Amino acid sequence: MNRNALFFLLSGLFALIVAGCSSSDTEQSSESSDSSGNSESEETYTVEHAMGEATIEGTPEKVVILTNEGTEALLSMGVTPAGAVQSWTGDPWYEHIKEDMADVEVVGTESEVNVEAIAALEPDLIIGTKLRQEAVYEQLEAIAPTVMSETLKGDWQENFELYAEALNKQEEGSQVMDEFNQRIEELSGELGDEHLEKEISMVRFMAGDTRIYHKDSFSGIILNQLGFARPEEQDIDDFSENGVTKERVGAMEGDVLFYFTYESGDGEGVKVEEDWLNDPLFQNLEVVQEGNIHEVSDTIWNTAGGVKAANLMLDDIEEYFLN
Repeated sequence: MNRNALFFLLSGLFALIVAGCSSSDTEQSSESSDSSGNSESEETYTVEHAMGEATIEGTPEKVVILTNEGTEALLSMGVTPAGAVQSWTGDPWYEHIKEDMADVEVVGTESEVNVEAIAALEPDLIIGTKLRQEAVYEQLEAIAPTVMSETLKGDWQENFELYAEALNKQEEGSQVMDEFNQRIEELSGELGDEHLEKEISMVRFMAGDTRIYHKDSFSGIILNQLGFARPEEQDIDDFSENGVTKERVGAMEGDVLFYFTYESGDGEGVKVEEDWLNDPLFQNLEVVQEGNIHEVSDTIWNTAGGVKAANLMLDDIEEYFLN
């Protein structure tokens, strides 16, 4: 073989080797990129909740929330739900969240969710509560990963942590809670002994019922966090008095009395309120005689039960005692 032929043969072999290496490198790079992309998109985390465990892929973008307090939790962490149960009062949302919920789909109520409407939204995550939705949990879980709180009660902060974990937004959740607790601390300091030594009584009027609200209620817990005193008769564990009669009017006594009325729209709640406020026995309470009685929003002080309402309640406390 002459030199020229040998040169061309070796050059051709070298070109084939280089091309093969280049192709191999490209495939490896592509495989690595695909693997990285799949790993990121398939990243999962598991949340333990009242009904078991939920495995969630990535950070959920389409969330359906089935509790009123949960709706406020989502909004506070910058998440607008795709669907939510309607507020207990409002059309369909509480006034203080109405603007943030303008484009949110109604999926029933806490007590009766619309499973078909939830499925139609094709959510990435559903958040609810065992207390209200245990019976439809399996149907919900078949639609999307579903996280359930155990119950709904005055201490909304326990459920808030679960919601933040389910959303994969623990950092944002911690910031919301830190800001709220800092506000509690600052307001408590501003109130001081002059106000915190006052015994606070809370009364709720509603259709067919009058209640004295206990220290473990939504507003009772916030008052306790601030450091307010409660009337001795009310300052006991598990105190709760529903169906209060006029003979028990003395149990409403305190240094300051806040009252709120649940009105569903038929006027019955307001009738009960007016009956009590105009009754001579109620008028003879020392706290009423001294003018230390204030009407506040039932939505904010009781019904909404979430972090946004909690902050608005602090606004009320600041207004009544410091301004």
